[in-house]
Amino acid sequence: MSITFDKSLETGNELIDSQHKELIARVNKLTEECTPGKEKNVAVQTLDFLMDYTVIHFADEEKLQEEHNYPLLAQHKEQHAAFVKAVDELREMLEEEEGPSEAFVEAVKKNVVDWLVVHIQGWDKKVAEYVCAK
Repeated sequence: MSITFDKSLETGNELIDSQHKELIARVNKLTEECTPGKEKNVAVQTLDFLMDYTVIHFADEEKLQEEHNYPLLAQHKEQHAAFVKAVDELREMLEEEEGPSEAFVEAVKKNVVDWLVVHIQGWDKKVAEYVCAK
C-alpha cells in the first residue's frame, strides 16, 4: 500500500517535489505502522507525524499559489482542507478503537494514499505548470 515517488508524481517544481517526497515518506511510514494488531499509540504518533508535515507542506504550496495569483487557489485550499478533515476523522476513528483495524487500514488507503496520488497528479501538477508558465 506504499507510494513510490516516480515520474508520474513529479510536478517539475523543485520545492513541491522535494516536499512531496517527504510527505510520501511519512505516508509510507503511516501505512507500515497502521496495520491490524499494531499498538494504538504507535499508530496515533505516526498519524500526528504525518499531519505535522502536511500542515507545513500545504502552507508552502498555498503561499506559492498566492505569490503567483493562481486562479484556482480557493479550490485548491478546499482540497487541502478536505484532506486535513479526513486525517482528523482517521485520528478519531483510531481513538475509538484499541488499535488499527481492517476498516482503519482501508480508510488510510482511500483517504490518505489514494487521495495524495490523485491530488499530486491533478491539482499539484496544474499549479507547477501555471507557475512555470509565468
